[in-house]
Amino acid sequence: MWQRSIAWCRRNLPTRESMESNRALRPVAHRVLAPELWRFTRRSVPRGVALGVVAGIMVPFGQVAVAAVGALPFRANIPVAALTTFLTNPFTTPPLWVLAYWIGRWVLRLDVHVAGQPVQQATGWLQWFMEAGPATATGLLVLSIIFAIVGYALAAFGWRLWIARKWHNRRNRNHV
Repeated sequence: MWQRSIAWCRRNLPTRESMESNRALRPVAHRVLAPELWRFTRRSVPRGVALGVVAGIMVPFGQVAVAAVGALPFRANIPVAALTTFLTNPFTTPPLWVLAYWIGRWVLRLDVHVAGQPVQQATGWLQWFMEAGPATATGLLVLSIIFAIVGYALAAFGWRLWIARKWHNRRNRNHV
């Protein structure tokens, strides 16, 4: 299973060449293409996961570019940050926004339902959206913080397991 996951990541990770040819990144390409931002280290990978999750949830368009530029000050791994932005996709975004709305209502203590039914009243859709917006935005902020912390912890723990397994295999090879 791990081999398939690693193979999928290698196929879908952005390459330095694809980032270099991105027009949105052209002004900062010399900084984005710095070799230390492309190395997989125990510190840069969890940072990249956390940054990619935040960019994927909070930025509606151009998440990969935002994650790549955001990796500069945090010294995060750019390919990992870009890959984890795909946490949000057409299949995961609608349930994520519904969950964000519920969490936002709970955090903001909105006890009443938002007025209007967006599907039934085409004219009241904009009013419904304006009333649901603050709760959804608050929920997205809370979710991005929680998911970033969990993603960082899982990436750091996964890194430790991977290194421990490599050491274990090396030790077994040397003792045989």
